[in-house]
Amino acid sequence: MEAVRALVTGGSGDLGQAICRALSGLGYHVIVHANRRAEAAQALARALRDDGGSAEATSFDVADAEAARAALEGLLEDGPIQVLVNNAGFHDDGPMAGMSTAQWQRVVDVNLGGFFNVTQPLLLPMARRRWGRIVSISSVAGVAGNPGQVNYAAAKSGLHGAARSLAREMGSRNITVNVVAPGIIAGTMTDGTFDASTIKAMVPLGRAGAPEEVADLVAFLCSQRAGYISGQVIGVNGGMA
Repeated sequence: MEAVRALVTGGSGDLGQAICRALSGLGYHVIVHANRRAEAAQALARALRDDGGSAEATSFDVADAEAARAALEGLLEDGPIQVLVNNAGFHDDGPMAGMSTAQWQRVVDVNLGGFFNVTQPLLLPMARRRWGRIVSISSVAGVAGNPGQVNYAAAKSGLHGAARSLAREMGSRNITVNVVAPGIIAGTMTDGTFDASTIKAMVPLGRAGAPEEVADLVAFLCSQRAGYISGQVIGVNGGMA
Protein backbone atom coordinates (compact mmCIF):
# COMPACT_ATOMS: atom_id res chain seq x y z
CA MET A 1 0.00 0.00 0.00
CA GLU A 2 1.28 3.46 -0.91
CA ALA A 3 2.51 5.43 2.11
CA VAL A 4 0.67 8.58 3.09
CA ARG A 5 2.85 11.61 2.42
CA ALA A 6 3.01 14.19 5.20
CA LEU A 7 4.55 17.66 4.99
CA VAL A 8 5.64 19.40 8.20
CA THR A 9 6.61 23.03 7.75
CA GLY A 10 9.18 24.27 10.23
CA GLY A 11 10.13 20.64 10.69
CA SER A 12 13.72 21.37 11.69
CA GLY A 13 12.87 23.07 15.02
CA ASP A 14 12.32 21.42 18.39
CA LEU A 15 8.56 21.02 18.03
CA GLY A 16 8.76 20.32 14.32
CA GLN A 17 11.25 17.51 14.84
CA ALA A 18 9.01 15.91 17.47
CA ILE A 19 6.05 16.12 15.08
CA CYS A 20 8.06 14.60 12.24
CA ARG A 21 9.12 11.70 14.45
CA ALA A 22 5.54 11.12 15.61
CA LEU A 23 4.22 11.08 12.04
CA SER A 24 7.01 8.75 10.98
CA GLY A 25 5.84 6.47 13.77
CA LEU A 26 2.46 6.28 11.99
CA GLY A 27 4.24 4.91 8.93
CA TYR A 28 3.88 8.12 6.91
CA HIS A 29 6.45 9.36 4.42
CA VAL A 30 7.56 12.58 6.12
CA ILE A 31 8.65 15.66 4.19
CA VAL A 32 10.71 17.78 6.59
CA HIS A 33 10.54 21.46 5.67
CA ALA A 34 12.90 24.22 6.69
CA ASN A 35 13.78 27.66 5.44
CA ARG A 36 17.08 28.83 6.91
CA ARG A 37 17.89 25.51 8.61
CA ALA A 38 17.97 23.30 5.53
CA GLU A 39 20.91 21.26 6.85
CA ALA A 40 18.97 20.42 10.03
CA ALA A 41 16.01 19.27 7.92
CA GLN A 42 18.28 17.06 5.84
CA ALA A 43 19.83 15.60 9.00
CA LEU A 44 16.43 14.79 10.48
CA ALA A 45 15.27 13.15 7.25
CA ARG A 46 18.38 10.97 7.30
CA ALA A 47 17.78 10.08 10.95
CA LEU A 48 14.20 9.07 10.20
CA ARG A 49 15.36 6.86 7.36
CA ASP A 50 18.07 5.36 9.57
CA ASP A 51 15.32 4.47 12.04
CA GLY A 52 13.47 2.57 9.34
CA GLY A 53 11.14 5.33 8.23
CA SER A 54 10.63 7.09 4.92
CA ALA A 55 11.55 10.77 4.72
CA GLU A 56 12.93 13.58 2.60
CA ALA A 57 13.69 17.28 3.14
CA THR A 58 12.62 20.45 1.36
CA SER A 59 13.48 24.10 1.80
CA PHE A 60 11.58 27.28 0.95
CA ASP A 61 10.20 30.43 2.59
CA VAL A 62 6.53 29.90 3.44
CA ALA A 63 5.98 33.67 3.29
CA ASP A 64 7.07 33.74 -0.38
CA ALA A 65 4.01 32.62 -2.33
CA GLU A 66 5.84 31.99 -5.61
CA ALA A 67 8.68 30.05 -3.98
CA ALA A 68 6.24 27.98 -1.95
CA ARG A 69 4.12 27.13 -4.98
CA ALA A 70 7.15 26.15 -7.06
CA ALA A 71 8.48 23.88 -4.31
CA LEU A 72 5.09 22.29 -3.73
CA GLU A 73 4.54 21.66 -7.42
CA GLY A 74 7.80 19.76 -7.43
CA LEU A 75 6.76 17.69 -4.43
CA LEU A 76 3.35 16.97 -5.94
CA GLU A 77 4.98 15.40 -8.98
CA ASP A 78 5.59 12.38 -6.73
CA GLY A 79 1.94 12.25 -5.64
CA PRO A 80 -0.51 14.08 -3.42
CA ILE A 81 0.38 15.25 0.06
CA GLN A 82 -2.49 14.08 2.24
CA VAL A 83 -1.24 15.26 5.61
CA LEU A 84 -0.11 18.82 6.25
CA VAL A 85 1.14 20.28 9.52
CA ASN A 86 1.56 24.05 9.32
CA ASN A 87 4.18 24.44 12.02
CA ALA A 88 6.45 27.16 10.58
CA GLY A 89 6.28 30.22 12.81
CA PHE A 90 8.04 33.44 13.63
CA HIS A 91 7.67 36.15 16.27
CA ASP A 92 9.10 39.66 16.59
CA ASP A 93 7.79 41.01 19.86
CA GLY A 94 7.25 44.53 21.14
CA PRO A 95 4.45 46.81 22.34
CA MET A 96 2.16 47.83 19.50
CA ALA A 97 2.66 51.54 20.28
CA GLY A 98 6.26 51.17 19.16
CA MET A 99 5.81 48.43 16.57
CA SER A 100 7.00 49.04 13.02
CA THR A 101 5.02 48.14 9.94
CA ALA A 102 7.78 45.68 9.03
CA GLN A 103 7.45 43.96 12.44
CA TRP A 104 3.73 43.55 11.94
CA GLN A 105 3.89 42.45 8.32
CA ARG A 106 6.64 39.84 8.56
CA VAL A 107 5.00 38.08 11.50
CA VAL A 108 1.62 38.03 9.75
CA ASP A 109 3.22 36.97 6.46
CA VAL A 110 4.95 33.94 7.99
CA ASN A 111 2.35 32.76 10.48
CA LEU A 112 -0.87 33.47 8.56
CA GLY A 113 0.25 34.09 4.99
CA GLY A 114 2.34 30.94 5.18
CA PHE A 115 -0.78 28.96 6.05
CA PHE A 116 -2.41 30.07 2.79
CA ASN A 117 0.72 29.76 0.65
CA VAL A 118 1.33 26.16 1.68
CA THR A 119 -2.21 24.86 2.21
CA GLN A 120 -3.97 26.21 -0.88
CA PRO A 121 -1.87 24.40 -3.52
CA LEU A 122 -2.36 21.06 -1.74
CA LEU A 123 -6.14 21.15 -1.40
CA LEU A 124 -7.32 19.92 -4.82
CA PRO A 125 -4.84 17.01 -5.01
CA MET A 126 -5.83 16.09 -1.45
CA ALA A 127 -9.53 16.35 -2.29
CA ARG A 128 -9.15 14.02 -5.28
CA ARG A 129 -7.99 11.30 -2.86
CA ARG A 130 -11.00 12.06 -0.64
CA TRP A 131 -8.93 11.86 2.52
CA GLY A 132 -6.69 14.33 4.25
CA ARG A 133 -5.55 15.87 7.50
CA ILE A 134 -4.55 19.50 8.02
CA VAL A 135 -3.27 20.69 11.41
CA SER A 136 -1.96 24.18 12.08
CA ILE A 137 0.14 25.05 15.10
CA SER A 138 -1.08 28.17 16.89
CA SER A 139 -0.22 29.39 20.40
CA VAL A 140 -1.85 30.16 23.71
CA ALA A 141 -1.18 33.79 22.70
CA GLY A 142 -3.69 33.35 19.89
CA VAL A 143 -6.30 32.15 22.40
CA ALA A 144 -5.75 34.43 25.40
CA GLY A 145 -3.56 37.23 24.00
CA ASN A 146 -0.19 38.30 25.36
CA PRO A 147 1.33 41.74 25.96
CA GLY A 148 4.01 42.55 23.42
CA GLN A 149 2.68 40.02 20.93
CA VAL A 150 -0.21 41.78 19.23
CA ASN A 151 1.16 40.87 15.80
CA TYR A 152 1.85 37.26 16.73
CA ALA A 153 -1.49 36.80 18.53
CA ALA A 154 -3.38 38.34 15.61
CA ALA A 155 -1.71 36.01 13.12
CA LYS A 156 -2.18 32.91 15.25
CA SER A 157 -5.80 33.64 16.09
CA GLY A 158 -6.35 34.14 12.36
CA LEU A 159 -5.49 30.46 11.95
CA HIS A 160 -8.44 29.59 14.19
CA GLY A 161 -11.01 31.23 11.93
CA ALA A 162 -9.30 29.90 8.83
CA ALA A 163 -9.35 26.33 10.16
CA ARG A 164 -12.99 26.47 11.19
CA SER A 165 -13.99 27.80 7.76
CA LEU A 166 -11.78 25.42 5.79
CA ALA A 167 -13.11 22.49 7.81
CA ARG A 168 -16.58 23.35 6.53
CA GLU A 169 -15.33 23.64 2.95
CA MET A 170 -13.41 20.35 2.90
CA GLY A 171 -15.50 18.11 5.15
CA SER A 172 -17.40 16.54 2.26
CA ARG A 173 -14.06 15.29 0.92
CA ASN A 174 -13.22 13.56 4.21
CA ILE A 175 -10.55 16.16 5.00
CA THR A 176 -10.30 17.36 8.59
CA VAL A 177 -8.81 20.72 9.57
CA ASN A 178 -7.77 21.51 13.14
CA VAL A 179 -5.53 23.77 15.21
CA VAL A 180 -3.29 22.87 18.13
CA ALA A 181 -2.40 25.78 20.42
CA PRO A 182 0.60 25.04 22.67
CA GLY A 183 1.51 26.99 25.77
CA ILE A 184 5.04 27.12 27.18
CA ILE A 185 6.92 24.26 25.56
CA ALA A 186 10.52 23.45 26.45
CA GLY A 187 13.01 24.13 23.67
CA THR A 188 15.28 26.72 22.15
CA MET A 189 12.46 29.25 21.66
CA THR A 190 11.57 29.30 25.37
CA ASP A 191 14.80 28.34 27.13
CA GLY A 192 16.10 31.45 28.85
CA THR A 193 12.78 33.26 28.40
CA PHE A 194 10.97 31.76 31.38
CA ASP A 195 12.64 30.65 34.59
CA ALA A 196 11.19 27.86 36.72
CA SER A 197 9.47 30.20 39.19
CA THR A 198 7.79 32.15 36.37
CA ILE A 199 6.56 28.98 34.73
CA LYS A 200 5.21 27.71 38.04
CA ALA A 201 3.29 30.95 38.52
CA MET A 202 1.90 30.98 34.97
CA VAL A 203 1.08 27.31 34.40
CA PRO A 204 -1.37 25.48 36.70
CA LEU A 205 0.53 22.22 36.14
CA GLY A 206 3.67 24.05 37.25
CA ARG A 207 6.00 23.07 34.40
CA ALA A 208 6.77 23.57 30.74
CA GLY A 209 5.42 21.04 28.32
CA ALA A 210 7.58 18.70 26.28
CA PRO A 211 7.55 18.89 22.47
CA GLU A 212 6.48 15.26 22.40
CA GLU A 213 3.33 16.10 24.37
CA VAL A 214 2.26 18.39 21.54
CA ALA A 215 3.47 16.04 18.82
CA ASP A 216 1.43 13.13 20.19
CA LEU A 217 -1.78 15.15 19.82
CA VAL A 218 -0.81 16.32 16.34
CA ALA A 219 -0.11 12.73 15.29
CA PHE A 220 -3.49 11.61 16.61
CA LEU A 221 -5.28 14.38 14.70
CA CYS A 222 -3.38 13.28 11.57
CA SER A 223 -4.36 9.64 12.00
CA GLN A 224 -7.30 7.60 10.72
CA ARG A 225 -8.71 7.51 14.27
CA ALA A 226 -9.41 11.25 14.37
CA GLY A 227 -11.82 11.27 11.44
CA TYR A 228 -14.67 12.93 13.36
CA ILE A 229 -12.63 15.79 14.84
CA SER A 230 -12.60 18.87 12.62
CA GLY A 231 -12.79 22.64 12.96
CA GLN A 232 -11.37 22.52 16.49
CA VAL A 233 -8.78 24.58 18.38
CA ILE A 234 -7.19 22.37 21.03
CA GLY A 235 -4.88 23.76 23.70
CA VAL A 236 -1.83 21.96 25.06
CA ASN A 237 -0.86 24.40 27.76
CA GLY A 238 -0.93 22.84 31.22
CA GLY A 239 -4.19 24.62 32.06
CA MET A 240 -3.13 28.18 31.13
CA ALA A 241 -6.28 28.91 29.10
